[in-house]
Amino acid sequence: MDALNDWLTAQLDEAAQVQQAIRAMQPLLLEVAGRLADAFEQGQQAFFFGNGGSAADAQHWAAELSGRFYYDRPGLPAHALSTNASQVTAIGNDYGYDQVFSRPLAGMGQPGDVAVGISTSGNSANVVRALQTARAQGLVTVGFTGRTGGQMAPLCDYLIRLPSDDVARIQEGHECCAHLICGVVERLLFPQAVATR
Repeated sequence: MDALNDWLTAQLDEAAQVQQAIRAMQPLLLEVAGRLADAFEQGQQAFFFGNGGSAADAQHWAAELSGRFYYDRPGLPAHALSTNASQVTAIGNDYGYDQVFSRPLAGMGQPGDVAVGISTSGNSANVVRALQTARAQGLVTVGFTGRTGGQMAPLCDYLIRLPSDDVARIQEGHECCAHLICGVVERLLFPQAVATR
């Protein structure tokens, strides 16, 4: 039991370090939220994409914006590119799994839209390819990664890079950052809703 307790202590210590690092990212988080809010005000859309736990994050964050987060207010045009199983499996089968996000993004994305790629390693081939497509089409690119940023780093206008190599700690940090961003977007776009609560 001592070894397990030591392991838990180490996990909690690293989680606390990641959370502390997020405090230093406040200016970046505000900038990303402002860019998203500007895009929505101009009638643009946001697209979220990732694999595994990051696909779940993509769906979660798109839901916070398209549904509601803290306040009742109009929905925002936010989409997760991993939710259409027929689309993902058809593209994966016909063109390759590395294109499951880039092909729909190429069809739906417009200049000024926001593409948000999520990968703890920063090297997921389909996320990297989608960010390349987004860049080529004039979308704003945002990346959520771990310590190194990986191949995603040079493709992102805004890079939220968490100082950890542990997938669980990175995902926890991503969730915190995204919740903060969604909360700021809501407050920027719907101050009247905030005022009534």
